[in-house]
Amino acid sequence: MSKKIQIKRFDKSLPLPKYQTKDAVGFDLSARETTTIKPGEVGYVPLNIAVATPKDHILLIAARGSTHKLGLMPAHGIGIGDPDYCGNEDEYKAPLYNFTKKPVVIEKGMRIAQGIFVKFTQAAWKEVPKMKARNRGGFGSTGHK
Repeated sequence: MSKKIQIKRFDKSLPLPKYQTKDAVGFDLSARETTTIKPGEVGYVPLNIAVATPKDHILLIAARGSTHKLGLMPAHGIGIGDPDYCGNEDEYKAPLYNFTKKPVVIEKGMRIAQGIFVKFTQAAWKEVPKMKARNRGGFGSTGHK
């Protein structure tokens, strides 16, 4: 079931984000302008959208499966867009790190990232002196004896 979500494109010559297959979870986000990222540096690629993310969701922005083939990876792993990041000039950008020894050019219109709406719960903390569950063995311990 799809939900109507307000979106603004900054450059209307580029298409709206699109799910590439019937069962795709993420929708592709395209570069609004040609951007060159120098070796070992982070470049900010404007993604041409401002979005009114639903109140109980985040807009998770991640690399497309092929982004690494360009020599790029998200500088911060993934991006999290809060529901209140939705102003008229709140354009999403992808901070991409160039891990190659050559400049990487992202052409205008290139699909470079993907967005996924994820429902979340905001916590109200209840501090306890001790957790009731048994210990699993520490962080990163599964599969070790």
